[in-house]
Amino acid sequence: MKTLGNILWFFLTGLGAGLAWFFLGILWCITIIGIPFGKQAFKMAKLSFFPFGKTVNTNFGKHPIANIIWIIFGGFSLAIGFLFAGLLWCITIIGIPFGKQCLKLAKLAFTPFGATV
Repeated sequence: MKTLGNILWFFLTGLGAGLAWFFLGILWCITIIGIPFGKQAFKMAKLSFFPFGKTVNTNFGKHPIANIIWIIFGGFSLAIGFLFAGLLWCITIIGIPFGKQCLKLAKLAFTPFGATV
């Protein structure tokens, strides 16, 4: 089921989301100050391509200042977007597994610093 879910996810959602996160990470890494944020975007890209079978463990206390900066400058809106997409997927019974993956991405989008995938 994990492989089938990842294949369907990749073609329905993952390719676009993963590429967007990848290019955002490149833009962040152009500046020296943005490299830590770029690394988090690459973490999101990796999970966005194939999220089935992976777990996300967040640890806000590991890097609280960086997480607060991330939340203020986009993390909150990203998490809300993934939450909304997850709720839309969950409206149908068939979309519930995809909704769960969106909720996993919302968790990582909110506080990526210190999180492990």
